Order: sequence, then structure tokens, then C-alpha cells
Amino acid sequence: MSAFEVNHEEQSTPRDLDDAQRALVEVQALLRKQKVIESVVHNQQSHVNPERHRLVEDLVHRQHVNELGHKLHQLHPADVAYVLESLPLEERMMVWSLVRSERDGEILLELSDAVRETLIRSMDSEELYAATESLDADEIADLAPDLPRDVVEKLASSLSLEEREQLRAAMSYPEDSVGARMDFDMVTIRDDVTLEVVLRYLRRFEELPEQTDQVFVVDRVEHFKGSLPLDRLLVNEPETLVSDVMRRDVLTLAALDDSSEAAQAFERYDLVSAPVLDHTGKLIGRLTVNEVVDVIREESESDLLNTAGLREEEDLFASVWESAKNRWLWLGVNLFTAFFASRVIDAFEGTIAKVVALATLMPIVAGIAGNSGNQTMTLMIRSLALGQVNATNLRLLLKKELAVAGLNGLVWGSVAGAAAVALYWGTSQAMLLGVLMMMAVMLNLVVAAVIGVAVPMALAKMGRDPAMGSSVLLTFSTDSMGFFIFLGLASLFF
Repeated sequence: MSAFEVNHEEQSTPRDLDDAQRALVEVQALLRKQKVIESVVHNQQSHVNPERHRLVEDLVHRQHVNELGHKLHQLHPADVAYVLESLPLEERMMVWSLVRSERDGEILLELSDAVRETLIRSMDSEELYAATESLDADEIADLAPDLPRDVVEKLASSLSLEEREQLRAAMSYPEDSVGARMDFDMVTIRDDVTLEVVLRYLRRFEELPEQTDQVFVVDRVEHFKGSLPLDRLLVNEPETLVSDVMRRDVLTLAALDDSSEAAQAFERYDLVSAPVLDHTGKLIGRLTVNEVVDVIREESESDLLNTAGLREEEDLFASVWESAKNRWLWLGVNLFTAFFASRVIDAFEGTIAKVVALATLMPIVAGIAGNSGNQTMTLMIRSLALGQVNATNLRLLLKKELAVAGLNGLVWGSVAGAAAVALYWGTSQAMLLGVLMMMAVMLNLVVAAVIGVAVPMALAKMGRDPAMGSSVLLTFSTDSMGFFIFLGLASLFF
């Protein structure tokens, strides 16, 4: 469903993110106002007529509920979803109860998975059916994994035979495939008709499907032959045949193609829509740019969460227990790696006792290497996501990153060494500390470059997200190896 599909007579169209943020501030202000006024009314003593006092309380509550409900109805579904995601659980449930039931399905589609699950758990089967019965087959398929089985079955039975088959098809594809994202609402024509016939056919529609920049040309058994862009339809003579002006060199997608690769194709070729074909070449749907934007956003969020060591998307106002469990895995890994690094330091206890300055300098070696490795790793993760790194160019990329690390190590290692000499100038160890810092920084930056390339590549080879826990693994490597290199060289020098 398009994020900008909206009834202009009932609610406003969002213009930018500021509108959603403004809506959040206004809803929060209404909620605060309601709490304050109702608290004042409730605390007023009314010994003379308690029944009248309760009536006043009820009227005040209804007034504020109506005001808040009216405000919510003016908002676009995506803005309501933004507001719900930004409210604590108690206020979220109150706001959700004020949303008109005919808009529930549209809003559920816009919500993050974590918040959507919370709201669905609060609804019974009848409420969920009423909220989703007006949705298209592909939209029901998006919500189906979170809906109770009986609701999905009831929804399926209410669909036409064609829509039921579309729902079954959409639910049968893997979550990260084009088939799971495709839209079944599209316009098809034959190639042996004139443009005038096509125009008359299009005028029969009350409105064209969202993101329609082209109509698809098929034969009598729905096999794809090409497309007719709307601009060619409008600028050519009406008596021209479709076959004379249609495009045959159209980028097509297979239902089992990876959705992230399809998103890259949309970005590369500036596409608005693309046909989706089955293994026989039959047109079964289309992928549109609004779905591609969702794919890109979700992948970006997933990479950000995985890099930070979060197992899954987290509701901002989830319970403390749920949020804590979501963060345990990589915190446990981090604790283990920290103990390992401490054992490295302990192995050189005698060297540190002889030269106390080593204890103050070794965090510098680990810190600068961690930053350099993070730069390399970020570049690798991005390149892997874009499909730019493969077995052919990996060796060249590794050589390049090692050269960059060596040059940076020489430059910034020299700066660190000079700073160490300046700090401990006048001691017999100053020059040795300077040389030690320069060598340790240079070597650890090389290690960071190797880790920055190797970790994302290894995860990708295993079929895992290259960003998953990468920052934890990088920190472990640069800290442990940094301490080992620095203190190992110090043992030789001193």
C-alpha cells in the first residue's frame, strides 16, 4: 500500500517528516491537557451533589476524547503510526482505541513489527477481521504472519477466487523475495490494438493503480511481451498500434529474486515499477517503488541494529525485561572478549610494572585501530550490500585496504610517537616509547584492516547479515591484538 494513498476529503496528505513530528507534539499536548484537567475536576470536592460531580467528570472526559479522536482522524495513517510508535504503552493503547475501525488496517501496515504485534495482541478476532477485511490480498499477506490463524482463514474465505489465489501466492514466497513484496493491482493490454483503444480502456477505470508509469503488454495467456510507458501512449498518434511503440527491452524480475537486489536495480535504473514473472514468463505481478523504499529502509534499520548487537527490532517503549533480553546475546559476547583482552594484559604484568607509562599509552593504540577498522568495515558492509565485492576483486580490495592502513599507520603512528616522546621527555625511556607507539599503531591498523575486510566477508559467506555483531568482533580484535602488539614489543624493547 502506498504511504501517500489518502482520502483528501477526510484527512490531510503528509508533506514531510516535520508534519509527523508536529502531529506527535500536538497529540502529546492533548494527552497532557486531558490528564491535567481531568485531575483537577476529579480532585474538586462536591459534597453537595456527588452525582452531578461524576456527570461533569464524564462530560470533560468525553470532550477530550472527541477532540483527540478528531485530531487523529485528520492525520494520514503513516502519521498515526508514527505517533503510536512514539508513545508509552498506556498512552499508545488509549490513542489506538480512538482510531476509527475502518482505518485500523491501513495503520497496522505502516507500523513497525514490534509495535504492530503489541496492538494486535490487544485486539480480539472480530476486531482484527473488521480492521483488515477491506485490505487487498498483497496487504493481507503482509500482515498475515502477525495475525491469528483463524483471522487469516476468515479473511481468505471472504476473498474472491482470484484474490484468494493471489493471497496464497504472496504468502508462499520467502519474506525477503520479490514475490512477497509484489503488487497484483496492474493494467495489462494486448499488442495488436491501437493506442486509441488503450486510452478508451484506461478511461473505464475510476483511478489507475498507484505508481502506474507503464501498462504491461501480454499475450492471450498472460505471457509478458513488453510495456507501454504512459508518455509514449500520450505523445503518439491514436491510430498507432501498441506493437509499434511498446518497449521490449524491459527489466523484469522473478518472484524468487532477492528484494534487496531488486531495490538496487530500481536505484540504478531509476525505476518506478517493474513486472514480476514466473518461471514460464507469465506476468504475475509488479514491484513498485514504494515497496522498494520500504525494503531499503528496513535493510538500513536492520544493519544499524545488527551493527549495535541488537537481535531484532525493538519497541521503544517495550517492557524492561523484553528490551534487556534483546540485548543479551552480544553483551555476553562482549563480556567474554573483554575478559580475553584482560588476560592479554595480565600476561605482560611484569613489563607494565617496569614501565608504568605503558598502562597510559596502550588504550591509544587500541582506540585508533578500532576507529580505522570501523571505517574499513563500514565500507565493506556497504559494498557487499550493493553487490560490488566478489571473489574476483576481493584480493585487490584487501591489498588496497592494507596499503591505506599502512600509510595511515605511518602518518598517525609517527604523530602518536612524537606525542609520547613529548609527554615523557626528560626520561631515559622517552625515545623508546615514541618508537614503540609508532610501530604498535602501524601494526594494529593493519590488523584492523584485515578484520574489517574479513569479518563481513565471512558472515556473508555463511549467509548471515555482514553487519551482524561486526562492531563487537572488531572491538575485540583491535583491543586484544592492540594490547598484545604493544605490550609484546614493549617486552622486547625494555
